[in-house]
Amino acid sequence: MDRARFDRMLARRASRRRFLAASAGAAGLVAVSRPGRPTRSAWLQATPAGSPTANPTFAANPFALGVASGDPLPDGVVLWTRLAPDPLDGGGLDGQGAIAVRWEIAADSTFSRIVQTGDATASPDLGHSVHVDAQGLEPGREYFYRFMAGSEVSPVGRTKTAPAPEASINRLRFAFASCQEWQTGFYTAYRHMAQEDLDLVLFLGDYIYEDAHGESDSPAIVRRDTSPLTETLEDYRRRHALYKLDPDLQAAHAAFPWIATWDDHEVDNDYANDRDQDDTPTDQFLARRANAYQAFYEHLPLRPESMPQGPDMRLYRRFTYGDLAEFQVLDTRQYRTDHPCGEGELARCAAAVDPATTMTGPEQEQWLLSGLDASTARWNVIGQQVLMAELLHAEEPEPIYWQDAWDGYPAARNRILSHLSSRGISNPMVLTGDWHSTFVNDLHADFEDESSPVIGTEFVVTAITTGGDNNGYEAYYRPMIGLNPHIKLFDGDRRGYIRCDVTPSTWRADIKMVATVRDRDAGIGTFASFVVEDGQPGAQPA
Repeated sequence: MDRARFDRMLARRASRRRFLAASAGAAGLVAVSRPGRPTRSAWLQATPAGSPTANPTFAANPFALGVASGDPLPDGVVLWTRLAPDPLDGGGLDGQGAIAVRWEIAADSTFSRIVQTGDATASPDLGHSVHVDAQGLEPGREYFYRFMAGSEVSPVGRTKTAPAPEASINRLRFAFASCQEWQTGFYTAYRHMAQEDLDLVLFLGDYIYEDAHGESDSPAIVRRDTSPLTETLEDYRRRHALYKLDPDLQAAHAAFPWIATWDDHEVDNDYANDRDQDDTPTDQFLARRANAYQAFYEHLPLRPESMPQGPDMRLYRRFTYGDLAEFQVLDTRQYRTDHPCGEGELARCAAAVDPATTMTGPEQEQWLLSGLDASTARWNVIGQQVLMAELLHAEEPEPIYWQDAWDGYPAARNRILSHLSSRGISNPMVLTGDWHSTFVNDLHADFEDESSPVIGTEFVVTAITTGGDNNGYEAYYRPMIGLNPHIKLFDGDRRGYIRCDVTPSTWRADIKMVATVRDRDAGIGTFASFVVEDGQPGAQPA
């Protein structure tokens, strides 16, 4: 959601278009089956013709973008880096072919107890990024990893595998975050997050922002860059590299495994499926989306199963932490119906309650509902992008809602909430990003009836930086809160993240806020804490 474009979005009405599928180039791709992995086709890039360069030399540090790990499973984790000695100028490896990269995993940070080593190929087709799907590790174990290319050695990263599927888990600690616009603040929150004792980080979207830099005179701008609107693959690569150069973001990636999904700004503001907000021709927009998806894959620790195929990329996936928690991570951008009633703050229309209207697409929705049914976890977590609870903006002369959130897709929301209620899903917890504000919401079985039972809790995390300090959301949204009695807490002024401490009996959420995003060394504090008790939906102040 981008308030700077609000007037333009209000003027545009939705135009529902048939989705056009575009296939990826098949050259260099082979299908692979992986026992014990998700049951969809995986795609791995074959080694390019010719052997990779085994002893490369670099003009500068090729590991300038740091290291990361992600998508933890009980027996493995993805290790990531990208060779880029000149990250802001095409990576600095133009004309070079594939490069051999060595990796090591150890049980200690000094690498005196190495448990695995291997060789990977950094291919120019993927921006010389490296994705190692390390397997055969022990569940619930801390590991350390690093990469080597030629005589260069990367920084050391720390990671942790998920517990065994049937393990009895007494505690899970994680943080979740969203919306990290580089220009509007330092990543002070990540500096503090990296010092936490966490098992993982859940990132819920807006990893980069696509707008042209240098065009704004907003007082929120803290650091400036002059790169243009992102459209080409090189544009998106440069933008990701700019963000990844930040030392505090690198530190948070190196400290914990991340589970990352996207929202809109990884491609274009408020896009819906194959439509952007400017009515760009579909084939042109899908070409841009393909560039954005490839750059996203190149810069995040994702499994080969998530490798994009042209403008298509499967990002929804599931992670289980023993008998304690299961995470269903959604993609609410790629498959949604174009805004059925238009964009902006509008009244609902008949199309919003059409059963065919979808936020997730039919396949993902069925995957979600089936996964919830099959879960045996105490806490069932849905990690997703946009506000799920109702947010009534005005009652007169007719009810008004923000159409890019679930409020624009009430029939799709009701299908999920009704399923949670009718199937008695254990402790539903919805974790949300996007809004640059903090909400703690009761989720009702039917938002048309506030007396309907509370069936779950939604925590909406504020931005890491986006909008800067005191971005105006507090003043804008505060008058609406009284119209929505299911909202237990709202704050629109502050930036930070939410830390969760989960046990079989309680879910505690500590809302961590930095003093300012204009100072990299600013302090942090706990703005508020809430607790959800096992079997008692709804959050209470701690």
